[in-house]
Amino acid sequence: MEESLQEGRIRLFGIARKLPLGSASLTHTTPSPDPEEGSSSVDVESAAAGAPLVSVVVCTLNGEKRLDRCLAAARRQSLGERLQLVVVDDGSVDNSARLAAAYGAEVIRHVSNRGVAAARNTGIAAARAPIVAFLDDDCEADPEWAERILGGFAEGVVGVGGLTVPASSGGYFSGYLERNNHLAPVEIELTQDTRTAYRFARYLLRNARVAPPGERAVCSFGAANAAFRVADLRLLGGFDERFRSGEDLDLCLRIGDEQPPGALHYEPSAIVHHYFDTDPRSILRRCRLYGMGAARLYRKRRDLLPTVFPFPVLIAGLLAWSRGRAPRLLVALLLPQLLFLKGCRNAIQRRSPAPLLDCYMKLAEEANLNLGFAVGLWCSRDRQRIPWVRQTSA
Repeated sequence: MEESLQEGRIRLFGIARKLPLGSASLTHTTPSPDPEEGSSSVDVESAAAGAPLVSVVVCTLNGEKRLDRCLAAARRQSLGERLQLVVVDDGSVDNSARLAAAYGAEVIRHVSNRGVAAARNTGIAAARAPIVAFLDDDCEADPEWAERILGGFAEGVVGVGGLTVPASSGGYFSGYLERNNHLAPVEIELTQDTRTAYRFARYLLRNARVAPPGERAVCSFGAANAAFRVADLRLLGGFDERFRSGEDLDLCLRIGDEQPPGALHYEPSAIVHHYFDTDPRSILRRCRLYGMGAARLYRKRRDLLPTVFPFPVLIAGLLAWSRGRAPRLLVALLLPQLLFLKGCRNAIQRRSPAPLLDCYMKLAEEANLNLGFAVGLWCSRDRQRIPWVRQTSA
């Protein structure tokens, strides 16, 4: 590890001039450059020999215990030396940067924590390939992941999202995350109509059925397993650094604003295993953060309805109405099984009673999403609902 660090160098890195989304205080550790490598502004098909085809950006905050698995998988990619590995250390106080340097990654350090959106923008600015891909530090990519995600960039495609599989650690909550993947893509049908009745019908269908299989155009996907054309990201101004969560959905919606349908493509053969924290308190805390991100997105855009889930309010009302009376209480306890039919289907298909509990966990998640949304609205109450203005360099 020490030898790897000695091979690198530390210098101030002028990211802010490339992506003016906020001032940057950075240090940069990078391996000695290969004389055959250079910056590339050409597309994947015409990339010069020896130049990276894809820049993989991993953002981390105190991720020393998670990074090893992620970076080892990145170094096992079938693209080999045609992959540029960049780790953005967003103000860690542990040895994350030292560990990343030991894997030969280009390490860029934020002096203080600035959020995942800013960290990803730093990675975009450092990318030398025409395509930049993102991995979370608690993800493990399959050996052909980068090659598969590159294969999704047909003509007109700006971004490609892969299949993110929750890694099983045993127990009910791990199984719950497998059956209810929070990082599944948002289907493109959601953008076809903004009326409340239509969106509520789509919500009911999502609770009752599994997602369609196969590659397809989608509305959005999570940045834990995603890739974009660098030139398009730079034209858009990168991620909006005002977001602490939901920045990937915001980016996908902005791409949809600028591009025709089909610009965002889902490629399920690009597989990443996500090692979620399966503690129920962590699951619900993530939901509150997602809700706060949704509130900021609602404040930002004129075309969005407020993200409020009705079923937790309905069931809470039924429980209050029951006043402990058995028949009414039974209605309140059984109704969630009808509202979230996917759990019953999974219980039958898997011949296990555990999925029957999923509807109650879904209610808890949606209640915390509502809570996060309310908190987010309150915290941003002084902000007008105006479209975001793309920032440009002076």
